[in-house]
Amino acid sequence: MKAVKVLLVLFVATAASNPVLAQQPPKKPQLDVPYVPTKPAVVNGMLKLANLKKGDVLYDLGCGDGRIVVAAAKQYGVTAVGYDIDPERIAEANANAKAAGVTDKVKFVNANLFDTDLSKATVITMYLLPTVNMELRPKILKLRPGTRIVSHAFDMGDWAPEKTEMVDGATLYFWTVPKRK
Repeated sequence: MKAVKVLLVLFVATAASNPVLAQQPPKKPQLDVPYVPTKPAVVNGMLKLANLKKGDVLYDLGCGDGRIVVAAAKQYGVTAVGYDIDPERIAEANANAKAAGVTDKVKFVNANLFDTDLSKATVITMYLLPTVNMELRPKILKLRPGTRIVSHAFDMGDWAPEKTEMVDGATLYFWTVPKRK
């Protein structure tokens, strides 16, 4: 038994001094929102509510597998960018864009939403959680007036939506960033 302890101590000491042995597998990012895919009918409802038009730039916050971004590019021909903190979702989104033939119109970025520049968006879609929506709200309200915001399932507290619609059992909210006073 003493020999096993000596070998274990020797291995731990060797691992600590050897960078290859001491490496830990990469940690999964801390997710603020679980991945819950949006139903296709709800995706279409969100894009319709956003009133997408030529020249729009859509940003999907917490894009998951990229279905909103891909649908926006494929159905409306707009440029779209998806942001997600989970690299597995980004890889899946890129594969979905390739399968749909829209890689020339879309981009997926592995990033934290709170550290992301949203200023080039004319439309923002999101399916986050109430706490995350509220945390993002000040950043969204600083965007260019007229930027359109569509949220699946969750509102923005006392910022009343201009429109609310039900699609396939889901509540969708729509706002336009107001002019600054």
